[in-house]
Amino acid sequence: MLSFLAALKRILVGRPFRTEKLKRAPLRKRLALPIFSASAFSSIAYAPDEVILTLALAGLSAMAFSPLIGLAVMVVMLVIIASYRQSVKAYPSGGGDYEIASVNLGPRAGTTVAAALLVDFVLTVAVSISSASHYVVAALPALAGSQTWIATGGVVVLTVLNLRGRGRSRLGTAAPVYLFVGVVLVMLAAGGILAATGNLGSAPSAGFDVVPDPQYPHGLTGLAGVLLVLRAFSTGSAALTGVEVPISNVHTLAAPKARNAASVLLLLGLIAGALTLGTMYLARAVKVHVVEDPATGLQLNGGPIPADYIQNPVLGQLAHAIFGAGSLGLYLVLALTVAVLLMASHTSFNSFPNLASHLATDGYLPRQLRTRGDRLGFSNGILALAIAAIVLIWVFEAHVPTLIQLYVVGVFVSFTLSQLGMIRHWGRELAQTPDKRVRARIHRSRLLNLVGLVLTAAVLVIVLGTRLVHGAWLAVLGIAVLFIMMDSLHRHYKQVDAELSIGGEESATALPARVHALVLVSTLRKPVLRAVAFARASRPSKLDAIVVDSDSERTEATLREWEALGIPVPITVLASPYREIPAPLIEHIRSIKRDSPRDLIVVYIPEYVVGRWWEQLVHNQTAMRIKNRLHYEPGVVVASVPWRLASSEDSLALGSPNTLPISNPKETP
Repeated sequence: MLSFLAALKRILVGRPFRTEKLKRAPLRKRLALPIFSASAFSSIAYAPDEVILTLALAGLSAMAFSPLIGLAVMVVMLVIIASYRQSVKAYPSGGGDYEIASVNLGPRAGTTVAAALLVDFVLTVAVSISSASHYVVAALPALAGSQTWIATGGVVVLTVLNLRGRGRSRLGTAAPVYLFVGVVLVMLAAGGILAATGNLGSAPSAGFDVVPDPQYPHGLTGLAGVLLVLRAFSTGSAALTGVEVPISNVHTLAAPKARNAASVLLLLGLIAGALTLGTMYLARAVKVHVVEDPATGLQLNGGPIPADYIQNPVLGQLAHAIFGAGSLGLYLVLALTVAVLLMASHTSFNSFPNLASHLATDGYLPRQLRTRGDRLGFSNGILALAIAAIVLIWVFEAHVPTLIQLYVVGVFVSFTLSQLGMIRHWGRELAQTPDKRVRARIHRSRLLNLVGLVLTAAVLVIVLGTRLVHGAWLAVLGIAVLFIMMDSLHRHYKQVDAELSIGGEESATALPARVHALVLVSTLRKPVLRAVAFARASRPSKLDAIVVDSDSERTEATLREWEALGIPVPITVLASPYREIPAPLIEHIRSIKRDSPRDLIVVYIPEYVVGRWWEQLVHNQTAMRIKNRLHYEPGVVVASVPWRLASSEDSLALGSPNTLPISNPKETP
């Protein structure tokens, strides 16, 4: 069975890569731009939808404000990008917001940023893959209702590809992003020309009426309307996710790294802004009507809409209006949108494990997350991300409007703390810089980061204020739980390191006064004889065999055989009135330690080494219990003496490296 598992792992993951394959050529800008911008560009697939359907709560007239909200979101994006261009020059190592917050605001701020980013990466996968499932349904309406399964399948495929190291292809990641940007730009240009000439078609949903929510009887007027506009702005801020990716990957760029990263950031902002604003303008021009629940939010001539109506995303409806139903252009837009959403998720499958590895190295996450798997990826981090994303997809049934309420919180927490950290950084630089020209430049940089801080903090307040009751509280809770866990784990690792560090009193040459060896005997068989031989070969100061009398008949038989074989080791019988083995043994060991506290006691335990999974369940169980108890006894060492059964030899012949545990804790032979 172990061989089967090993073979299955090789089928799924493939043969291990050599460590030398980690060495890769630095990224040039033409490849870095699509690779680091996939997450930002992919938000065009769902951010406009969320703005429009949020405004739709106030009725059809309110939806006309969507381009203005998109413009406000783009202004915030450009300010963040401008401030990040300053940050990347000050911190070109690739630590990103985590490094900036940790260095300038302290480890707790860094931990907060890390927790926020980890939550955001999980949500990026859940939102992107869920959105992709809706575009799949737009292309294949027969799959309607299967979005949860489609999204789950997408996460599984990405997980396997990343475990296999397939995500390391730079051209394979860059090509779909470039194609998506190119096709969307062509679509927007064609739509603009058609609109200017009066030949622009209508969206499939243009003929439907939008039913206002009873909470907004007067549209966007009054306090309720203002709050709705702010809520639409906060949902549209999903377009800002992914902006932070380039500063976290500066170290992978070709020299000059900081300048190239700044260029990538600028191009990212300009392209994302053009795509988002163009999409929102044309969505208004073709009268795209999207609501959270089409059955209750849309009407046709005052009555219900057709029962078989499937609400397609905004980009799908735009392609339908511009290229026509069933056209090649429509299916090309849908296919490339799915591809870029997968690339955005793939970015998180790189970023999440890398950040988790850094945190594990710093002692904030379990250290298993810092090791690379067979194909050089951080396999444990990849699996953790996949499981968390799949759980979210199933809990929220791949419903993007619900998932989006959890989104953005994490990224704006990191944005805000990063900007505050940079202000602290520039303050220290000013204190150490006498040159007036340099000081003037630092003042400008600090002012830019101050503007960024004000904007990002304001957006964070808006996001929390307008979306907390709609689900954002779950993201806040996730960040808080992660922060507490990482902070506790870090304190635990520090405590363990302090306990294990060698102080002045310890000496590497200190030896116990004597070594007292005990061989645990149940029945007299070959494994026991081997344990006796090993114990004698170690030449302890004293050697005893121990029998715990849990079965008087078996004990008497063992003693007779022991005497008949003439084994030159004294044997001691320990009474066990309650038929328990560990307790009498431990009491005997403690009595030895009371008489000779400086003695080292070595307990030799014979164990079977088996080759089949079910044999693990029927052998060595008593040995496991004894060893677990003995590990808590000071001055006691447990020595496992393996005896390999025939099944283990068969497994070894099959070439499985997992079939030779030196000791497999289970029952005493």
